[in-house]
Amino acid sequence: MTDRRSVLATLTGISATAALGVRPGSLWAESEAPARARETIAVLGTGRFGGSIGKRLSTLGYPVVYGSRTPDTDRVRELIARSGPAASVASLKDAAAQSSIVVFAVPWEPVKALLPQLGSMTGKLLIDPMIAKPVIVEGYPFPAHTPMSTAEQLQAWVPDAHVVKAFISISYGTLADPARAGGPVSVPYAGAAGSAKERVAQIIAELGLEAMDAGPLICATHLENLLWFEVAINRSNKGLYELSLRKVRS
Repeated sequence: MTDRRSVLATLTGISATAALGVRPGSLWAESEAPARARETIAVLGTGRFGGSIGKRLSTLGYPVVYGSRTPDTDRVRELIARSGPAASVASLKDAAAQSSIVVFAVPWEPVKALLPQLGSMTGKLLIDPMIAKPVIVEGYPFPAHTPMSTAEQLQAWVPDAHVVKAFISISYGTLADPARAGGPVSVPYAGAAGSAKERVAQIIAELGLEAMDAGPLICATHLENLLWFEVAINRSNKGLYELSLRKVRS
């Protein structure tokens, strides 16, 4: 995943920390989330996005295993401490092996080489918030010239897993604190129909966000384009604007 905050900071001059939030809302608040068995979730990556989603999920009671190449560094240990007793850290391979859900909070470009190191992905739910580096034209980012979205490519590489595109249009800052947006936050997601997609919608709702079904995995391309649309709006208007999706009431 290209560092989305760096892209916004470079192209718009706005605070990278505030970038890319969409207005939060909630299908139900965290305190209202229905009780259910908590699957172990691997968060591959301990950067700002990985740390934000991992901490939130751990707070909800999910056992979270951060996957890191440097699990013994002070920075990673501090993240584990902030994430609470439900969080731990392991190598990337061991984190994936322990978990039924894997969040790829890593840059997109090394993923193909990384996958063989992770072991079998058969039956696992893979959540993809990644995006390929853009093509810059006249100072504006455009999608890379690729035949498919990162989610579709990931699914092609690991056909026995279940890939769902999600969290592409929300910043780590808004994910960490949805209230900062001053209103509902919509999180669109795309994937094949079935339990994997339903589980992602459930997680989004438990995080206090509004889950919006964007269709099958082929529609992941539209979600990636949302990011570049946000960047263009912010750059052109010299400020911070956040997307909000609303259902029209009849």
